[in-house]
Amino acid sequence: MKKVSVILTTYNSENSIQDVINSIKNQEGINVDFEIELIVVDDCSSDKTTEILKDNNISYQSTEKNSGGPNKGRNIALKHSTGDFICIADHDDVWFPNKVISLLKYSEKAPIITSGYTLEDINTGRKEDRVKESSDGHLMFEKDETFLTKLTKSREGQQTYLGSIMFSSNLKEILFEEEIGMIDFDWVLKLFYNRKSVEISKSLYLRKVDGKNLSLNENYRINDYNFSLQTIKSYSKKFPEEVNLSEKRINGSMGRYYYLIGNMKLSRKYLMKSSINIKTILYLITTFVGSKIVKRYFNIFG
Repeated sequence: MKKVSVILTTYNSENSIQDVINSIKNQEGINVDFEIELIVVDDCSSDKTTEILKDNNISYQSTEKNSGGPNKGRNIALKHSTGDFICIADHDDVWFPNKVISLLKYSEKAPIITSGYTLEDINTGRKEDRVKESSDGHLMFEKDETFLTKLTKSREGQQTYLGSIMFSSNLKEILFEEEIGMIDFDWVLKLFYNRKSVEISKSLYLRKVDGKNLSLNENYRINDYNFSLQTIKSYSKKFPEEVNLSEKRINGSMGRYYYLIGNMKLSRKYLMKSSINIKTILYLITTFVGSKIVKRYFNIFG
């Protein structure tokens, strides 16, 4: 029987953690087709998260002090995992009952399997399926195909949100950065580098978002910007054109962020370092006048 290690990192998750636990424990085929090893690492929660874990008879580990992000806990769990395959669950993701068994179905085709997901805005209740269509239920990606789309910050290609990924335990030595503690860009690149992968054309979990979007936090954006530039440099000798494109897209994203929050001086600074095309020129012009109309009617990151 195959064993799947499920890494669950928690922090002040009392309002969501029970649903997450239930969704993992109620997987179709559990203890018949596969075994689940649930590894929980709490980041020094100050609410009732650990009480809920205890009420569910779930043993857990804890970081020595709050690390400010999930990565330290993920690394602790990776080092303790003993499964044939590994999944990572966020403390507010709800798995659909067929998630694990559906991913395992394709585990012989590639060392990395992903899926679509359903996005739910918890403020409005609106749900949207993010699923890539295929004729036979899955899409195959050759070596470096997904790596290169991620390196170039392309919006095309395989979906690689952590909650959608199952990967072989042979890749467990690939660890997350702990300097910032919440960025996974470098981990995704290392995971997919020189490897094949599969994406299942169905939604297998519910990904919840709310108005407290981390991507709108300026400190996070600055850290992500600097770390992303640092990360892509390590690939510049082998993939110079892709790294050059990536750098321009990273700057473009930073420029649009400052455009969105209304700091037009910084927006212009980063947009000038991005790819200069009609869209960028329009953004630059409207940093002087007309930005309110643009922000009202257009998705800045769309």
